[in-house]
Amino acid sequence: MKQVTFASRHHQLTNTQTWTPDSQWLVFDVRPSGASFTGETIERVNIHSGEVEVIYRATKGAHVGVVTVHPQEERYVFIHGPEHPDAHWQYDFHHRRGVVTHNGETRNLDAMDITSPYTPGALRGGSHVHVYRPDGQAVSFTYNDHVLHERDVALDLRNVGVAVPYGPVTPRGQHPREYAGSHWCVLVSRTTPAPAPGSDEINRAYEEGWVGNHALAFIGDTRSLQGEKVPELFIVTLPENEAGWKQAGREPLEGTSSTMPAPPASVQQKRLTFTHQRAYPGLVNVPRHWVRANPQGSDIAFLMRDDNGVVQLWLISPQGGEPRQLTRTANGIQSAFNWHPSGHSLGCVVENRIALCDGITGTVTYLTEGHGNPPSADAVVFSPDGQYIAWMEAVDGFRQLWVTETRR
Repeated sequence: MKQVTFASRHHQLTNTQTWTPDSQWLVFDVRPSGASFTGETIERVNIHSGEVEVIYRATKGAHVGVVTVHPQEERYVFIHGPEHPDAHWQYDFHHRRGVVTHNGETRNLDAMDITSPYTPGALRGGSHVHVYRPDGQAVSFTYNDHVLHERDVALDLRNVGVAVPYGPVTPRGQHPREYAGSHWCVLVSRTTPAPAPGSDEINRAYEEGWVGNHALAFIGDTRSLQGEKVPELFIVTLPENEAGWKQAGREPLEGTSSTMPAPPASVQQKRLTFTHQRAYPGLVNVPRHWVRANPQGSDIAFLMRDDNGVVQLWLISPQGGEPRQLTRTANGIQSAFNWHPSGHSLGCVVENRIALCDGITGTVTYLTEGHGNPPSADAVVFSPDGQYIAWMEAVDGFRQLWVTETRR
């Protein structure tokens, strides 16, 4: 294994799509941790030479982070906080946006309109953790709403959205914090503040992953009959043309002053897992993970406890059915994970080492030994050519980037 960054500062990988398409560069931000948002640059490091380049530098008091890369070209999307933050408007879940940098030009991905009547295709709050779909033609994100946050924080439910290249979208600009965006953006999940106990209703949608190019899986928080939170796996099927993305259902795409923006008419939300009666109900939130479909789109992987309470990898078909326990590790999966580009295995942290889990048998093969500190649980990411895997690990108190060969 090889340390590829060497500096008295932190280097933060996003949970997926952190490599350039040629598998030569790792892209990162410089936040001290995943929970803080004080970094001013988006950078990349060549894994062979150690050369570091600054891709983008924020100005006017703004901060940036959580960068991912387009699967076919050197196009970068990341979170951008507000310029000129003040006591009334500063970085928060509902005060951030996606921006795209390509060939030195940076543009807003999503538009914001917080003045009624709202603009279809614009958001009314903050988008974050932007991930390109496999063909690079759309971007998923999670979302929080400024309009409802101002009305009642309890109404600002996290949701999943998609940006598609059918813009630009330009609000009327009645508020100084509104802005235009290059893409048409809509929410694709449905939430409700008080899910009925035992129902398929959810009050939070998060940690999404693409299933092919026309579906997204995500975790949704249901309520048990006793009223306890049980995270379950959901999937939404998505429109395949511009008309479908722009056709509203019974509720407006742009939302109202009292309701969240609504999905397009054709978007169907379906629950895939039903775990309320298990000994350990629900998908786990620790370690934090993002659900991931294999490149073939035939299996969705997620983390759930087995009957002994140990966190394992599980698989389920996008069509539903019974989940299949993949791993049977003694002490559990310790991190977020990703599929190898071949779809034959998954990479994660097991026993404080970087490991490959066979996608059929669940057999664990260790790629590393003797870590100075345990690998971070936040990100274990394969290069597009499948030859390398990257992660974060503390060195002298600073989070550094590491890679090793996969031997695959």
